[in-house]
Amino acid sequence: MFGRAPRRSDSTKYYEILGVPKSATQDELKKAYKKAAIKNHPDKGGDPEKFKELAQAYEVLSDPDKREIYDQYGEEALKEGMGGGGPSHSPFDIFESFFGGGFGGGGSSRGRRKKQGEDVMHTLKVSLEDLYNGTSKKFSLSRDILCPKCKGKGSKSGATGRCYGCQGTGMKVTTRQIGLGMIQQMQHICPECRGSGEVISERDKCPQCKGQKVTQEKKVLDVSVEKGMQHGQKIVFEGQADEAPDTVTGDIVIVLQLKEHPKFKRKFDDLYVEHNLSLTEALCGFQFALTHLDGRQLLIKSNPGEVIKPGQYKAINDEGMPHHQRPFIKGRLYIHFNVDFPESGILSPQQCRTLETVLPARTSKHLTDMEVDDCEETTMHDVNMEDEMRRKRQQQYQEAYDEDDDEPSMPRVQCAQQ
Repeated sequence: MFGRAPRRSDSTKYYEILGVPKSATQDELKKAYKKAAIKNHPDKGGDPEKFKELAQAYEVLSDPDKREIYDQYGEEALKEGMGGGGPSHSPFDIFESFFGGGFGGGGSSRGRRKKQGEDVMHTLKVSLEDLYNGTSKKFSLSRDILCPKCKGKGSKSGATGRCYGCQGTGMKVTTRQIGLGMIQQMQHICPECRGSGEVISERDKCPQCKGQKVTQEKKVLDVSVEKGMQHGQKIVFEGQADEAPDTVTGDIVIVLQLKEHPKFKRKFDDLYVEHNLSLTEALCGFQFALTHLDGRQLLIKSNPGEVIKPGQYKAINDEGMPHHQRPFIKGRLYIHFNVDFPESGILSPQQCRTLETVLPARTSKHLTDMEVDDCEETTMHDVNMEDEMRRKRQQQYQEAYDEDDDEPSMPRVQCAQQ
């Protein structure tokens, strides 16, 4: 397995660091490490080097394979590659495996409880057909992940050093004199460690992430759009946002954005559609085929002898939108009817007389020739009421402005001369 037998070296150092005999059991090792690590934790004013040595010793002795190699050949054998290499985990990671996160609220960035990562929002455009029938869509995005080569450590060795520029705080304070006896202090992110409080030597930087601890990943999500979902509804993919060291990964949130439909409008679980009828259809009956959102052809027809008035609504039960999570229950489909009247001059006098025989009688009184002669002749014009009201508002504004200009100025009062 090896080209030469490894040299034997001291195999008692790690036991002495933990203060246990070589015959110590795993439980005894745990108790000894836990007690010594709490005492020497940097957040409690302990010795950082001693804390690191305790973690290194426990990592080796708690692994049966590494412990066997260490007992036979010592520390040098582990460094030369036996047993999968030497100690590599952060001493804070090993400590946190006992306590499940932060310790005592101290200032060490690696000893603190993990912070919560931010959620990432994306919009997904969907059609009304998608929300009616349900569908599955692919959504591609890029996100940060912990570097797989260095496992988010940023270094080949897995170790980082304290930034001397900010003393590990991540912030620097600069002062400047702004006046006689006046000094201004300004706090800003440390440019050397970019606010992390840690530095990695150029020689030790991970070759894959260049010490950044994260790399970019292309990800494709399968977004399940369920029947009856609404515009603005959120679909959450928990823990799949950007990853970062010592951070609980946030969520990816997909927000549905409904595209406008050329025919149907939605209000809650009801659907609305506009349909134009000719005057003949409105008076004498109609039927037509309406293509629904799932491709079905609905036969829409009036009842015998029914007259449809302009602006009238008709409703069809159970042909609206499905309820979300209860798709077998549906709202109503409302049809709004508009009636197109014929252009003027299309009917001859004879046709008008024929219509009068079947239509209801005129409501206005029929004038005699003498009564007509007593009336003044008028002419009616087509108008657009929106344009008419807009013109009147502009006229009123102009008149008010002109009145302000016409107001006489107040006479000046002069003081009497003595």
